[in-house]
Parts: sequence; structure tokens; C-alpha cells
Amino acid sequence: MSEKKSLLTWIFTFAGEKKTAYFASIFFALLKVACGIVPYILIASIVQELLSGVRDWNLYFQECVIIALFWAGNAFFHMISTTLSHVATFNVLANIRKKLCDKLTRVPLGSVLDMPSGTLKNILIERIDSMETTLAHILPEWTSNLLLPLVMFAYLFHIDWRMGLASLATLPIGIISASFMMTNMTERFNNAIEKTKILNDTAVEYINGIEVIKAFGKSKSSYEKFVTAAREGSDCYVEWMRDCIWPFTIAFVIAPSTLLSVLPIGGFFFLNGTLSAVNFITIIILSMSVIQPLLTVYSYHDDIAKAGVIFGEVGGIMNMVELSRPEKDAKKPSDNSIVLKDVHFGYHREGESLPLAPADKSSSATPSPRGSTPKTPEILHGISMTLPQGSYTAFVGPSGSGKSTIARLIASLWDVDSGSIEIGGVNIKNLSLEEYNRRVAYVSQDNFLFDLSVRENIRLGRLEATDSEVEEIARKSGCYDFIMSLEKGFDTIVGGSGAHLSGGERQRIAIARAMMKDAPIVILDEATAYTDPENEAIIQQSVAQLVKGKTLIVIAHRLSTVKDADQIYVIKNGRIDSHGTHEELFAQNGLYNSMWEAHVQSKDE
Repeated sequence: MSEKKSLLTWIFTFAGEKKTAYFASIFFALLKVACGIVPYILIASIVQELLSGVRDWNLYFQECVIIALFWAGNAFFHMISTTLSHVATFNVLANIRKKLCDKLTRVPLGSVLDMPSGTLKNILIERIDSMETTLAHILPEWTSNLLLPLVMFAYLFHIDWRMGLASLATLPIGIISASFMMTNMTERFNNAIEKTKILNDTAVEYINGIEVIKAFGKSKSSYEKFVTAAREGSDCYVEWMRDCIWPFTIAFVIAPSTLLSVLPIGGFFFLNGTLSAVNFITIIILSMSVIQPLLTVYSYHDDIAKAGVIFGEVGGIMNMVELSRPEKDAKKPSDNSIVLKDVHFGYHREGESLPLAPADKSSSATPSPRGSTPKTPEILHGISMTLPQGSYTAFVGPSGSGKSTIARLIASLWDVDSGSIEIGGVNIKNLSLEEYNRRVAYVSQDNFLFDLSVRENIRLGRLEATDSEVEEIARKSGCYDFIMSLEKGFDTIVGGSGAHLSGGERQRIAIARAMMKDAPIVILDEATAYTDPENEAIIQQSVAQLVKGKTLIVIAHRLSTVKDADQIYVIKNGRIDSHGTHEELFAQNGLYNSMWEAHVQSKDE
């Protein structure tokens, strides 16, 4: 378990080079306090001079000008202080997001998929952004609002210790009232955070599934789930605020009303002759600045608690287990052959409340206590295979047999539990992620396109590619004609996740992007699942030309598309059922033969 960090520790952890901006912010906050104290002292001096009979109006004018200058200085230094703290805060928020995104690139894909997309998006965007006000104000505001009343109280105590204590008489009432607000605060706060998470996840689920909901006429029942989550999300806050309204009102109305105690107590001492009129008036003026700043400090309590929870969520992501990879390669692979040796694997989950990884939906698992490693059923059971350099290998088998899991392990999206995967005689765990990513291009059936132009999405395969190179790879991939038929051709914006394109069009652009990468190892995981037979044939012919000399791995349900593979591995229940060429497997009259006959029959039908 990682050590719990304080809010300030978190701030300075992510502040980076802007730490000095925070310290400078505190310095100017202190100057602001000084400029805020002097006017009170000067006002008291003016009162004393007036009561003493001084009639030098030039003196009063000069003192008023000085007071005005100090008030201007107070506002000026406050502006500088908050500007610096905001600059530092925006740097903190940017660094948090950068480090989280960088962390997610080093975390096994399964761990990322385990997190509901609504939760992850909410943490990275809304929740981190919600800390801006707190982080930008906490250091300068706390500094000034704590220091000002302390200095004022010390000055009051210096004038008359009795009146110094009298100015604090209403403070216990405020503290007692505030204590009622703290009742079950941790439980209420955690409940509010949990309800908010549920609402965000439900909203994302509802929006993402709106097409299915409408198609099956489940809009009423599905919308009720969202309405329930929204109602529970609001009710927890309303009930909390309702219980706190009276303690809050008493604390923030009575506590700063120092005159309730200063006037009668001071008047009593004045009538008894133990307190001069000058000091009495001075104390009345100064006492009004003692309590209010403390309440301002207290008002940040909820924001600080909220920021602490958010930093806890950030820490939870930062502490996720990473793929075991070195910074630099210990040894370079001799070639691009791939060897799997007795590979065992099961999808591991990062926490008790997280769902199973999508690739393992059919299996069940019992949640384990947070902090332990949950055990899930093993998916692959001792897989061993050899894929020579430049060979064309196909994985086939029933749905859920483990084909895609093997491909994802080869693509280094997860680490094996035991056994090893080697490229060119080197265990992939001894290769840096940068080197490995350079060698492998992976295209899945669920391809993601960024909300950019078609051209820029293809260029992501090789950022330095020119426009002509992008268009040339599109021609070679068999995508050029369909791209040119789009409204703006290569400059057509594809929409979020490629929403403006069909599933087959997205896949074809993803294949072109992978070909642009020109990696020596290419993995196509059902990469043509959404394309029609005519376009599939075009893509296969194009890809066949582009992957000549490369190590190609194809996962397919349509057996006719991999008939010409150099070798075919038939996977069943996480084990290798058989392997060989199409002719060899067909002659064995086993599982492959049954699958082929079913495939041919479905084509005939």
C-alpha cells in the first residue's frame, strides 16, 4: 500500500518547475497582509488624533492618502499573488494529465479496459479541472487569511488583553456549530463521490448505447436507470446540505459578529474607567477583522477534502502495475521471428469493484479485498508455437477460444503470467516499449480513429510522412478510391471515434495507418470483420503486397481468407488443438475440418 500523501505534497509533486511560482505567490500574499493591516492601524491613529483635538487637516489628508495607497497595494499584491498561483496551478493540472496519460501507456491494456470509461474520463477531465480553484487559492488565501487575524489578535492583546479575549467570545459558538456540520462528514462525502461516479458512468453508458436502446425499444427502462442515478446523485447532496443549513448559518452569522461581545464588554470597562475611549474605538475597528478571515479559511475545508479525494484517485492510477519493460534494450533481436514457450495467461483486475476485461466476459471471478491481486480463470494453458520471420500465420478457432488473447500478448498489450514470448531470440520483457512498438503494427476489429481528417489519421502511423506518401499508402492499401469519394477526400473529418464513417471504412483507414508504420511484424485481429466480401478481397490483395517479407499474423473467422497461410493454428479452449497448412489440417478430419465445412455451408446459404 502506498503512503498517503498530504495535499501540499501532491501539489509540489506535480508543480515541477513552477514550484517557485507558488513560493512567490506566498511572498506576495504576505505583502498583501501587511498592506491590509496598516490601514487599520492608521485609522485607529486618526481616531486617536481626532479625540485628542488635533485639527491639522493636511495631516489627515496625508494619512488618508497613505491608507488609500496601502489598500491599493493590498489589491495589487493580491492580484500578483493569485496570478502566480494560477500559473503554477495550471501547470500542476497539465502535469497531472500528462503523467496520467504517460502512465496509461505503460499499463497493461486489460487494466485500462477494466476501468469504466466514464470514470476514467471524469478523473482526467472534470475532476482534475475541478481542483483549479482550490489549488490556485489555497496557498495564498490560507497564508493571508490565517496571518491577518493572528496579527490583529496580537495587536488587540497588546492594547488590552481583556478585549483581545472578548473579540474571540463568538468564536466558540462558531466552532460548536461547525462541529455539527462535521457529523458523518467522511461517510457523506464518500457517498456523494460514489453517487457522482455512478451518475457519470451511467450517463456514458446510456449515450454510448443509445443506438441499441432505440433499436430494441428499451428507451424507457434504460432512461429510468439514468434518472435513478441522477436523482440519487442530487438527493445525497440535498440531504447533506439540508442537515448542514442551520449549523452553517449560525457559524457564519454569529462567529464574525464580534461586536456582540466587544461593545458590551468594552462599554463596561470604559464606564469603569479601565479602558480609554481611544483604545475602545481602536478595538472596535480592529475586532471586525479577526474572525471573518478564519471563516474564509474554514470554507476551504470541503474543497481541500475534495482535492484530497481526487488526488487519491490520481494516485490510484499512478500506482497501477506497469508492463515489465526496461528503458533500454539489453539485447537486440536477431530477426523478426516469434516464439511462444509454454505461455499461461489470465486477465487480472486492479480492484474489487472493477469488471472483468472484455476478452474474458464468459468467465466468472470472485472479488478479492482491495490491495490484493484478484485471481481470474486462466485463459491460455501452455501455448507454444513458432512463427518464422517473413511467415504468414493464421489463428482460427471458436469464439472465446483465446485467438485474440494470443495476438494481444504478442502485441505486448499484456504480460504473460508464465512462460515467455520471444522476438528474434530475445524475451519481449527485455525490450523497451519504444523498440517493441517500432517492430509491431497491430490492427484490431474495434479500431479507433481520432476526430481528425482521414489524412492525419493515416499519418499517425508515421508522423513525418508527407501528404503524397499518405496518399500513396492509401492507394497500396486499396483505400484511395473510397477516400476520394468522401465529401472532402483526404481532408474529411472522421468525427469522434470515426463516427462519420462506417465500420468497414474505419477498418480500412486503420489498415492503411498500420501499413504506413511499415513495421516488420503485422498483426491483423479480425481487421476486415466489418467489410463486405468485395472490399475484403481488395484489401487482402493489397495487404498481401504490402506485407511481403514481413512476419504476418492474422486472426479470422472466415476461413477462406486465411486458406493460403503458411501455417494455421487452431485454438480451442485456450490450447492449441492442431496446426499445419490448410491441406494438412483439412486432411486430419478434426476441428478445422468441421469449421471449414460450416464455413462453406454458410457461404452457400
